[in-house]
Amino acid sequence: MILVEFTLSDVSQVVGKEIGVSGWMTVDQSRIDQFAECSGDRQWIHVDVERAKRESPYGAPIAHGYLTLALVAPLQMEIGAVPRDAGAAFNYGLDKVRFLAPVKAGARVRLRVVLIDVERKSGGVVLKTNNTLEIEGSDKPALIAESLALIMPRKAP
Repeated sequence: MILVEFTLSDVSQVVGKEIGVSGWMTVDQSRIDQFAECSGDRQWIHVDVERAKRESPYGAPIAHGYLTLALVAPLQMEIGAVPRDAGAAFNYGLDKVRFLAPVKAGARVRLRVVLIDVERKSGGVVLKTNNTLEIEGSDKPALIAESLALIMPRKAP
């Protein structure tokens, strides 16, 4: 859900405000298995359901930390965490990432985004956002991440 809409010209007025909160997304075992396959990280705590139920301190398989981090970008897009008049948005980097709680297979997560800084660059702006990936029913989020996005204006026709 978009809480604040903004443009490149008024983006500075949004600093310090919550931009939006995504809908809930289920992190199911299939998504975890797909991430394990593409990343090559097939550690048992992620992909061996029966062993994870028996031996994991969480009693279930858990999502990879980097899988939870990878969910930030698509959930930002769901929210519309870029200016309405952006021509393109590119990942520019991360300033801080902390993995605070595991996401068990089957759990639902959502993203809360706050704009914390804007830096004008030649040809565009860099938006710095604080991203909190919340776990449904948990007091502790899965992660917090300060991400940077380079926003380029639309080209004139």
